[in-house]
Amino acid sequence: MWKSFVDRWALVTGASSGIGAEFARQLAARGLHLVLVARRREPMQELAAELHSRHATRCEIISCDLSAAGSAAEVMAAVREKKIEVDLLVNNAGFGIVGEVEQADPARIQELIRLNVASTTELIYGLLPAMLERRFGGIINVSSLSAFQPVAYMGVYAASKAYVLHLSEALACEVADRGIIVQALCPGVTRTEFFEIAGATGWLQKHASLSPEQVVKKSLKKFGRKNWVVVPGWRNRLLTLLVRFGSRRRVVRESTRFFRPRRKKEK
Repeated sequence: MWKSFVDRWALVTGASSGIGAEFARQLAARGLHLVLVARRREPMQELAAELHSRHATRCEIISCDLSAAGSAAEVMAAVREKKIEVDLLVNNAGFGIVGEVEQADPARIQELIRLNVASTTELIYGLLPAMLERRFGGIINVSSLSAFQPVAYMGVYAASKAYVLHLSEALACEVADRGIIVQALCPGVTRTEFFEIAGATGWLQKHASLSPEQVVKKSLKKFGRKNWVVVPGWRNRLLTLLVRFGSRRRVVRESTRFFRPRRKKEK
């Protein structure tokens, strides 16, 4: 299946590190050219040099903060200016916030919603119509294991990823017979910068995790095999089933064990 994507273009968001950078590496190895999108330009430049050296991959770099209003439109305008037809969209950019409500920064929450929800949606609806016209293409939306349940102290993030999961499944059904593949990738704990940025310091040291390489390998292996939802790791797949057997109240109460902030003892 991947032979049909050789010498075609993929756009990968959040491409400066972690899962996004690994998508770039594994797609380049399959013969795709890449539009790399992230805030940090220098890591993308280093990645582009690596991919060109290894695979003769052509890379275009767009330095852009997709949590800013209007940023997704800027990315698509840049793609049009470069006369690139995007045949594979990987919506990977996103971040989480862990903490209690009274400690939350409302502006930061709005940035999360713009990045995880608004920009993801805008890129899909901006690029998908051309794929439908060509009757060829694909979209991989990186959701999360948290999309399958509400998560206390991480409510906005979990809700945003539930949105990504549901939207992906709906679109996959809509376009399945029109030559387009849509996949929701729902990784569990993955060895990236995510938890440090979210405010859950030390999380990776306490929990079993997968590498970005393992996550992306599973995604690309399942792509095109009628797997609308991909959950890497058998333990993670089991968890998505277990939450269906408990009451919604029980499930969300259980989640408090994982992200409840430790309060400092009063002297």
